[in-house]
Amino acid sequence: MNELSKLLQENLNIDFISATLSNPKNKDGVQKVKVRPVLKKDVLYFQLESFRNNQAFHENVEEKKACEILLEYMGNMRQMQMETQRADYTVLVSKKGKVTIKSKLRKGQKKQINMSHDRKKKYVLEEGIPVPFLKDLGVMTQDGKIVHAKFDKFRQINRFLEFIEDILPELDKDRELTILDFGCGKSYLTFAMYYYLHELKEYDIRIIGLDLKKDVIRHCNELSEKYGYEKLRFLEGDIADYTGVNKVDMVVTLHACDTATDYALAKAVGWDAKVILSVPCCQHELNRQIKNEVLEPVLKYGLLKERMAALITDGLRAQYLEREGYDAQILEFIDMEHTPKNILIRAVKRNQKKDQKEPERRQKIEESIRKCEAELRVTPTLGRLLDGYGPASDDAEKTDSEKANQDTASLKTDNKGKTE
Repeated sequence: MNELSKLLQENLNIDFISATLSNPKNKDGVQKVKVRPVLKKDVLYFQLESFRNNQAFHENVEEKKACEILLEYMGNMRQMQMETQRADYTVLVSKKGKVTIKSKLRKGQKKQINMSHDRKKKYVLEEGIPVPFLKDLGVMTQDGKIVHAKFDKFRQINRFLEFIEDILPELDKDRELTILDFGCGKSYLTFAMYYYLHELKEYDIRIIGLDLKKDVIRHCNELSEKYGYEKLRFLEGDIADYTGVNKVDMVVTLHACDTATDYALAKAVGWDAKVILSVPCCQHELNRQIKNEVLEPVLKYGLLKERMAALITDGLRAQYLEREGYDAQILEFIDMEHTPKNILIRAVKRNQKKDQKEPERRQKIEESIRKCEAELRVTPTLGRLLDGYGPASDDAEKTDSEKANQDTASLKTDNKGKTE
């Protein structure tokens, strides 16, 4: 970490703009750290905002102390993006602790930054700067002000873009990237994603939005053509049946109902997508299946059973993605006061070829999943799709006797086939 220490010592000064530490090795600790300079009584401090368990913690420290704390944080982080008046830096830390530092000199005038201690929250898409699609979708006025009734939507869009910002180092900027958005609906977030990645960050991207509503698809395509977004297209179609591409770099699925999320996740895994962002919607499958004698005093209450089933569903989804070679996180998408559908599953593909422990890791996760499913008597659709068995809906409606008869018949068929 000597080169990282030197980098921080050289740049934690008046020309420092910001830094973001992310991609933690240990998901139980600090998930992300944001750093910015602040002036208090003409003394330069660095405000460290750390995120842990859906809470943010702040501390203001001077240069030497900031360097020590950031080095300690980087012991658990795989990447850091740092912006200064002189250059932008990307720091990557390998699993073996090797530090790689990439830099790009800045051109033009110095960036003006607000160094006041108490400042207005800064959004990825800033209020006061007109954005065409936000105006047409009714979120912004013509002069860039946020429509009061749509402010929650504005916050949701920016929160989503923060998740996109975090995974930028995982996306290749030297080629065209394909992104699929399943269940795009009115496409607030689809347009935001294209605008942010293509217009602001200058990535070469192709985004396909998929939904079942003809009128919504037609309207979104009209807007896309109006803005000149040549590589943003919307198609009418079902998640389970879509076969329009062979390779996808990122899959987004927002509020796909019940097992539609599972079909989207299975598609993403099949495409070997580098990044998956999923915000599940209503979830009924495990609520119908879950049975456990120990938990029966709790499961007898419908509301509690529904919530537990939803959490277990998302937990198992994350574990299945871990089994398939992803680093998965479950994060808060937006505050509960704005929407109860506030969980986001973020999964980034691991480099499995360089990890000799990957088979052992996969086996351990597999055993953990099976034990959990056996205890709760559940068979999630995602697991069945990934294992090649197809959806569980038909089996879910059968009685234990019918299932037993079916299993016996299958066994006889298999044995007969082997004998012949």
